Amino acid sequence: MHWYVDVLKKYAVFSGRARRQEYWMYNLFNIIALIVLAVIGAVAGTMIPYFVYFALVLIPSLAVTARRLHDTGKSGWFILIGIIPLIGGIVLLVFTCTDGDPQPNAYGPNPKYAPAHA
Repeated sequence: MHWYVDVLKKYAVFSGRARRQEYWMYNLFNIIALIVLAVIGAVAGTMIPYFVYFALVLIPSLAVTARRLHDTGKSGWFILIGIIPLIGGIVLLVFTCTDGDPQPNAYGPNPKYAPAHA
């Protein structure tokens, strides 16, 4: 759960690097929350909670994706490659699954060597 909260604490921080674990754990929690809210919305007959949550986590999701791309040595603007139908999503998936640069890069030091979360 701390992975999700840590990303929200960096609400609109597009600089720095994010580990694969931080990125994927945040996305896992988001997917679970969106599914739960969709089911609740379908039962209640309104999708307002779903769309409100989606709007609230849109900026942190873009920020953590940009930081994940930074970890692989790519610009955060590579998020826009996802706009290309089918191929863009696959390329973005490959970029986010790729291991980060082991050495410090233009976006900062390797987050794997940062102090452990308390």
